[in-house]
Amino acid sequence: MIAPALRPFLALCLALLLAPVLHAQDDWLDDVSRHLVIGTPDGKASARISGLLDLEAYSFRQPAPGLIYAPGHSLFTPRLSLFLDAQLGSQLYFFAQTRFDRSFDPSHKDIQVRLDEYALRWNVLDHARLNIQIGKFATVAGNWNARHLSWDNPFISAPLPYENLTSIWDNAAVDVSGTLVDWNTSEHIIRVPIIWGPSYASGASVSGRLGDFEYAAEIKNASLSSRPEAWTLTNVGFQHPTYSGRLNWRPDMAWNLGFSASTGSYLLPEAKSTLLPGKGLDDYRQILLGQDVSFEWHHWQVWAEVFETRFEIPGVGNADTLAYYIESKYKFSPEFFGALRWNQQVFNKFQSYTGENVPWTDDTWRIDAALTWRFSPHIQAKAQYSYLHMDGPSNATQDIFAGQITVKF
Repeated sequence: MIAPALRPFLALCLALLLAPVLHAQDDWLDDVSRHLVIGTPDGKASARISGLLDLEAYSFRQPAPGLIYAPGHSLFTPRLSLFLDAQLGSQLYFFAQTRFDRSFDPSHKDIQVRLDEYALRWNVLDHARLNIQIGKFATVAGNWNARHLSWDNPFISAPLPYENLTSIWDNAAVDVSGTLVDWNTSEHIIRVPIIWGPSYASGASVSGRLGDFEYAAEIKNASLSSRPEAWTLTNVGFQHPTYSGRLNWRPDMAWNLGFSASTGSYLLPEAKSTLLPGKGLDDYRQILLGQDVSFEWHHWQVWAEVFETRFEIPGVGNADTLAYYIESKYKFSPEFFGALRWNQQVFNKFQSYTGENVPWTDDTWRIDAALTWRFSPHIQAKAQYSYLHMDGPSNATQDIFAGQITVKF
């Protein structure tokens, strides 16, 4: 009898054994990719469909860490992502992403289909000096979103700031400081991080490049901490928009430095009944400042981000947190590389129901290590180990094992 916790990894190992067979089909995958491109003879209009097939397995202890939503101690989750890229002339570009999976985040739910991204971009000025974009797309804040897809991310998981759940709820307002501290132990399905993954909220943006500088600003229907269900306009309208921006400086080919800022209401409309008298949703704001840097040199790549975040709570105070990570990737060869990441998040203190001054969420640190084997331009496999430590009464620790196989076409 096979232990339930091992079954997802046995399935992944079987898929890994089939990787050489898939490698032999590289020519077939090249043909598929070529047939998924269409265009006019003059080259003024073109469209391309591409995709990623991800098979992921996780092993963990309860409670499940981060944005993993599953009972038991293991999870197997497949995901098919289809991308459409279309160009009309030199000024109009459209892209969309459809996903078939169990949920936006790793989950035990049944397979579902979603349109995660869709946007139209207009290149107003030549040389990308001014672009206007409207639709549903990843936030401009931070530098992780540029590599968040499985083929580009050297890890399986996101950095800690993008998936570590805080004590903040989005469906109810905090009434007293003791409530905020008490929510630290609440069911994690109703808690939110400071940034929820790539944050595919709906809205519009302007972006461009001026010499060594790149700029981007957006107005979205939901805050950076909002959950995927809030990103769709039909679920959460535009009555309480979030404003975010990023300024990026690239002094040379090796260095890239950025500064991000965002502000918006972190509560959903359904939380109105829990607000203090005379207060509105816009009085409960998330304010985020971020600094990021990346560096490339020979076989090395290094990324780092720091986020200072405040959740304003009328009648209670400001719930502040500092989160950061630094990750490095080293290419041992074109087909094999490793990555290491240190993550940490700390919180300011509030008075609990017992009268103690304690952090409003457990201070947390995590270390991630991952290896990637790229069998071909179409197939890769990853293995990751993470060790998580949370300060607090439980002084809890967590070992997380993950594996992933990706087929790109």
